[in-house]
Amino acid sequence: MQELVEMAREARAEAYTPYSEYAVGAAIRVADGTVFTGCNVENANYSNSLHAEEVAVGSAVAAGHREFAELAVSSGEQDGVTPCGMCRQTLAEFCDESFPIHCDGGENVRTYHLGDLLPDAITAEHLGVER
Repeated sequence: MQELVEMAREARAEAYTPYSEYAVGAAIRVADGTVFTGCNVENANYSNSLHAEEVAVGSAVAAGHREFAELAVSSGEQDGVTPCGMCRQTLAEFCDESFPIHCDGGENVRTYHLGDLLPDAITAEHLGVER
């Protein structure tokens, strides 16, 4: 877990945040142990901004991965930030409710499970689609 948090911290250093100045990095480990990272990328219209978790998941999916083992998230404030609702829903597309999310609080890292952060998520099964 600590290695993954460190990788999220390193990714955070690449964040493009001229508007909020709130840099976030994420690192997601896929089933085979490979780690993909991402950082937030802001846009002047805000709605086109990319979140670190989305970038990490997107990179993994673009490389052919669909099974994820764990995620770490770190903000410049090291305030224990958790993924936002949109990112939680993105994770729910690929992960079950037991998926661990490690949130960087500086000296303390708190681990949540996706189901605790997003109970009763909308899933492919709700739409009659098998993954």
